[in-house]
Amino acid sequence: MTAEIDVLQQWIKPGSRVLDLGCGDGRLLQTLSQQLGVEGYGLEIDPLKINLCIERGINVIEQDLDQGLQNFATDSFDTVIMTQTLQAVHFPHLVLEEMLRVGKQGIITFPNFAHWRCRVYLSLRGRMPVSRFMPYTWYDTPNIHFCTVDDFEQLCADKNIQIMQRSIVDEQNRTSTLVRTFPNMFGLTARYHISR
Repeated sequence: MTAEIDVLQQWIKPGSRVLDLGCGDGRLLQTLSQQLGVEGYGLEIDPLKINLCIERGINVIEQDLDQGLQNFATDSFDTVIMTQTLQAVHFPHLVLEEMLRVGKQGIITFPNFAHWRCRVYLSLRGRMPVSRFMPYTWYDTPNIHFCTVDDFEQLCADKNIQIMQRSIVDEQNRTSTLVRTFPNMFGLTARYHISR
């Protein structure tokens, strides 16, 4: 999480208004508030994680992202963040549209399911991969949509979403020559800074 926060901090303006979709325990918002002085709000559906946010002093609202963000006005945030949540919502394309309606910019991070280890595991074993990267079995995973770098970039093109910056990294959180050359094959985690 530390390396991810370092990248995200470069994409977020100090003192800005930030909305974190699927904010988990609020650690990211707490760090952004401490480091950048952002005014942050989180949306979370898990009651246990909501309690952790409250303990951290994070402004959090219990909300299902698949129900939309109608309770927020257009352009009410400078940046809307969704880290490691895109693959867990039922309608990622609609959540993405809503993100860029309520926020001037968005930041998305997700696991790249086209990573070479996933491909090898599936082709050799004939089963959905289980690893440190994807610790769930197919029947108990929170992941609903298995997105790849190429899939996400195609969705952005289809929806006329501008990719301002991207950071795709390997297992060591590095952007090696292989990752730069073949991001869909060798990138483990994808991070995108987007806007309209």
